[in-house]
Amino acid sequence: MNKNILYIAIAIIIGLGAGWLIFGNGSSDTMANKDISDMSDQHDHSGESADQMWTCSMHPQIMQPEAGDCPICGMDLIPAETGAEGLAANEIKMTENAMALANIQTTIVGNAETSDDDGMIFLSGKIAANEENNTVQSSYFKGRIEQLNVNYEGQQVNRGQLLATIYAPDLVAAQQELITAASLKASQPALYKAVRNKLKNWKLSDTQINAIEESGSVRENFPIYATVSGTVSEVMAAQGDYVNQGQPIVKLSNLNSVWAEFDAYENQIAQFSVGQKINITTNAYPNKEFEGTISFIDPILNNTTRTVTARATLQNRDNLFKPGMFVTGKVKGTTQTVENTLTVPASAVMWTGERSLVYIKTNPDEPVFEMREVTIGNRNDENYVVTEGLQNGDEIVTNGTFTVDAAAQLQGKKSMMNQEKEDDAMMPMSEMEMEFSENFQKQFKKALKPYLQMKDALVASDANQVSAFAKATSTALKSADIKSLGSMEQSNIKKSIEILDAIAANDNLENQRGHFVILNENMVSIAMSVNGTDEMLYVQKCPMANNSKGAVWLSAEKDIRNPYFGDAMLTCGSVIDSIQ
Repeated sequence: MNKNILYIAIAIIIGLGAGWLIFGNGSSDTMANKDISDMSDQHDHSGESADQMWTCSMHPQIMQPEAGDCPICGMDLIPAETGAEGLAANEIKMTENAMALANIQTTIVGNAETSDDDGMIFLSGKIAANEENNTVQSSYFKGRIEQLNVNYEGQQVNRGQLLATIYAPDLVAAQQELITAASLKASQPALYKAVRNKLKNWKLSDTQINAIEESGSVRENFPIYATVSGTVSEVMAAQGDYVNQGQPIVKLSNLNSVWAEFDAYENQIAQFSVGQKINITTNAYPNKEFEGTISFIDPILNNTTRTVTARATLQNRDNLFKPGMFVTGKVKGTTQTVENTLTVPASAVMWTGERSLVYIKTNPDEPVFEMREVTIGNRNDENYVVTEGLQNGDEIVTNGTFTVDAAAQLQGKKSMMNQEKEDDAMMPMSEMEMEFSENFQKQFKKALKPYLQMKDALVASDANQVSAFAKATSTALKSADIKSLGSMEQSNIKKSIEILDAIAANDNLENQRGHFVILNENMVSIAMSVNGTDEMLYVQKCPMANNSKGAVWLSAEKDIRNPYFGDAMLTCGSVIDSIQ
């Protein structure tokens, strides 16, 4: 019995051992394989997490695994940045996808070949009538215009051509005096001579006077003939008008010579002198180049455009040039030297009104960029001369500059709009209390109309209209007397004018909107300090503008129409205050 139990126990142990050998190893292998599989799965998932993520340029908190629209504002998503290890404080890194989508292009400074245009200054201008050749044809006696033979501008008139026929009561009486004096000329020659001279003073010829004397009849209507040849530039009377002696009838321009008038910027004045040669081209004759000489440089600077007029006189005997025609002038600068100067495309430079900025590619192997301030000189066609800030061999962004700047703003790096540190920021202008004279307040209210039109142009994304209304607003503020105001008030007004001039001189919509942010910090505070406006004004704010720091503006309508984003975020914002 005991032996049987022993045998059974041994059999059980052997069975358990065999089972372990058969199934235990297999289970271990299975577990090992499972662990390997799990590790593989984990590796695959980590690879999935490294896939490109997409974000919104206006709402960087949005992160999605694929391209699409922002769920907040509806804008197209852009590739998100993957990391910034090893970057300097103000460097930004962009993905290759973002570079390709924004078509960002770079150029190495100083690698351009020397051309014939090096050292040349390009100017834009218009053809104008030569005012030295303008003449006015007037009536030599009082009367009514019975017939006017010159009726429209541009009509060609030759010397001796009949311009008009006039009924002149004074001439009728003078003719009767002539006929009477002619019968007495033997006894009273002095009287006869005086009557003839009287008619000559009215520009009647000896032939006409003799015809009256011989016929013995009075002529009621008298002709007026052109004393010079030219083109009608203005008709100054109409048929049936009663004109006085010396009153203009028509203005003639002799277009055998014309003026080419060019606008030269303030920093270019030193480059020009009277007698300097200028080569002129026009779209009407693209294959022809005309040579002229600068004959006049305006001694007065235009305060609105900050330009002076440089004029060249051109011979126009073939009538190629028409007044109003756009022309381009090319001048060799008197102090310009080509040696040791760098030129960059105009598209590379961002101008804030006070500073000129470019983006440098700091790493030749990776899309890493940093903003740098430069000093620019003359603009030669589509290029700027850079006098400071760049070195030969620097690689700069020449296309998509504002896209790079927007990326810098989103990453909180130094950019065109947020160069100053947060702790150096000044108190918001809208929180300042100011006092203005009644006279200034009246002038400021006049400036509000073009300001509101400028705001509407920003909503419509019309850069040309924005520039025009910014210039009008600046002109209105410049006409205001601010000498009696306090220093803080004057500072706000001068800063507003400075920014308005920068907006007017800039044709890039995003740059204009960036300036509009700063402008409103001044304009809103001034408006809130004015004692009443002609209409209700609403202070409105978009929290997404100005790198999500928020920005305000003034509006005459309560409904939100966002000037910072236009159609992209038309109704983003709210009314935060009102002014009445």
